[in-house]
Amino acid sequence: MKIYIGCDVGTSSTKAVAVDENGKVLAEGSKKYTFIQKHNNWAEQEPDVWLDGAVESIKAVIGQIDEACIERICISALYAGTGAMLDENMNSIRPALIWLDRRAEKESAWAQENLADKIAEVTDNGIDSYFGYIKLLWVKNNEPENWKKLRWVLPANSYIVYRMTGKLMVDYSSAGNFGGIYDYRNHCWSEEMCGLLGIPFETMPTEFCKPYDIVGMINEEFSKKLGLKHEVELCAGTIDCISSMLSANAVKPGDNAAVLGTSLNWGVLHTGLSGDPQIVSMPYAIDPEDISYTYAGASTAGALPRWFVNNFCGGDGAAEYAEIEKGIIDADIPPGSDGLVILPYFMGERSPIWDQNATGVFFGMTLAHKKTHVYHAILEAVGYSLRDMNDSMNLDNERIEKIVLVGGGSRSMIWKQILADIMGLPVLTPINPVEAPLGDAFMAAKAGKESIDFTQISEWIEFNEAVMPDMKKHNAYNEYFKVYKALYENLKDTMSIRANILNDTNL
Repeated sequence: MKIYIGCDVGTSSTKAVAVDENGKVLAEGSKKYTFIQKHNNWAEQEPDVWLDGAVESIKAVIGQIDEACIERICISALYAGTGAMLDENMNSIRPALIWLDRRAEKESAWAQENLADKIAEVTDNGIDSYFGYIKLLWVKNNEPENWKKLRWVLPANSYIVYRMTGKLMVDYSSAGNFGGIYDYRNHCWSEEMCGLLGIPFETMPTEFCKPYDIVGMINEEFSKKLGLKHEVELCAGTIDCISSMLSANAVKPGDNAAVLGTSLNWGVLHTGLSGDPQIVSMPYAIDPEDISYTYAGASTAGALPRWFVNNFCGGDGAAEYAEIEKGIIDADIPPGSDGLVILPYFMGERSPIWDQNATGVFFGMTLAHKKTHVYHAILEAVGYSLRDMNDSMNLDNERIEKIVLVGGGSRSMIWKQILADIMGLPVLTPINPVEAPLGDAFMAAKAGKESIDFTQISEWIEFNEAVMPDMKKHNAYNEYFKVYKALYENLKDTMSIRANILNDTNL
């Protein structure tokens, strides 16, 4: 029997699985951690947090299987913003400014004023403090001593690959999602854009790989740490959302999926460029030079229920989630949570509004509202956000007829029903909620084997019965969605004033 290991290094935890040639999950492992938040809208992580997460979760999996059967490992990871910033000795200069970090407002405004058209033309992406190149400019402008030390910039999966194999590389998806300096037509770093932005071209790894390319054998140091007794190949890997899309059976243009983890990404596969810098595009795993993954993203979707349960329900365990959801069922809370509408912008927001000053809002609170109403309204807020993303897409694809939902949020029956009702579409979820690690494991199996076609991942996936929308509730949500949209439009200037006050106070 041949065994393949897939591992996904996320923002708050790492998960790994071992599967056989038929995609049967043989073992699972995980590791939890957190990120550093020194100020409002800041979010940092040390690169070794990612490395340790990968090591611990993979080691846990290997301890449950026949080690001699392991053929290959593939690791995906969070969008780490700046990624690992390393000196000439390959030591981390400072923690990475991960995707959640929104501090680079001045750098974003500068790029918007000076390079907006050029960046859109070259990269098929826009300008926002979400993007790694903008965050890198913040380090340049605010930490000159660290900037002088900078020799390499590596995405999270590339950093792990380097440490485990000694190979310096970048996969096409990670490079495309870095934004700003990636030439989308020629699929390479743009020396011109590096010059215009003041980012040293030589800091970027020049070897480009497909996520399923084999980059080398895991070295002796990490073989020992992982519990490997024989040589095992490691794949290039990619960004977690790409692996999650693959695990949702997204294999051809027109396929779509919503990935509901710490954040929410809803995207679709297509050929050619998107031509819309207000949404995010990157090369897709299957054929990076011809197929793109274009998505809209909400920054704190899955993080919101976790935040609420952890702070107001006594903990973040399965029992607390079960209790609050039972309370919702017992109370029979209607669409719109009895008039409570929440804006889910707890760390600024990405598409479609692209506003780093956006903030969370609870609107319509009364003395009649209880804890269950608030939690229900949080779940609805993410649904409104998903609908906003869907409405913002202008790609020439067939009309969306269903939503494929993967990620931690797909386990909640209440949440799935709310999403179906708000969208007015069936929601499908996989029976085995492995998600990104399963996509990674499939790429590990695919690596070096022309006989394996990406469409074969459908044989690894079985879906639950679709959750169908209640159209009466959908009609009610149509009205509340108008309130949701109006709230941001009416408050965005006030949100900006608030952000300026906070910035002045932090100084």
